[in-house]
Amino acid sequence: IRGQPFERLFIVDLLTGLRQGELLGLRWKDVDFDAGTVTIAQQLLKSKEKGGAYFFGSLKNDKTRLLTPAPSVMKALREQRRVQTEWRLKAGEFWEDSGLVFTDELGHHLSHVTVRKHFKKAVESIGIPEARFHDLRHSCASLLYANGVSLKEIQEWLGHSDISTTSNIYTHLNF
Repeated sequence: IRGQPFERLFIVDLLTGLRQGELLGLRWKDVDFDAGTVTIAQQLLKSKEKGGAYFFGSLKNDKTRLLTPAPSVMKALREQRRVQTEWRLKAGEFWEDSGLVFTDELGHHLSHVTVRKHFKKAVESIGIPEARFHDLRHSCASLLYANGVSLKEIQEWLGHSDISTTSNIYTHLNF
């Protein structure tokens, strides 16, 4: 993913396991660089009807999560903040101050389709065209488990309301 337009977004997702809507709804006010934490409090959703509008909604189980991600995640977020500041300066009066972490160069939220398209291009370039964006979430769970994190902690990290969801969906991890 190095050098890809969404490199920082992919890194953050791989190492946090956020749902795509949670990642796209992440706000700067929910990132605490001093404490090294990220609060997951909302998600970006799209209404189901054709040409549906985007809106911010509550989390899947309505439970806010506080994560203490790896230092590399916080580094990627700092770099995102730096790049976004450059974009804001270039855009001037055309900048939309959405408060979101991941935006386009004018400050608008990213669409789910755009992110999936860029992810597909990245994984095809390394020979795994069948990979899905959601697989980053599974990879995160695998990394957590491989590093000795308990199933209960993984459940809480991923925001599953029931531990059976974690164990059933991630059974390939051999819990």
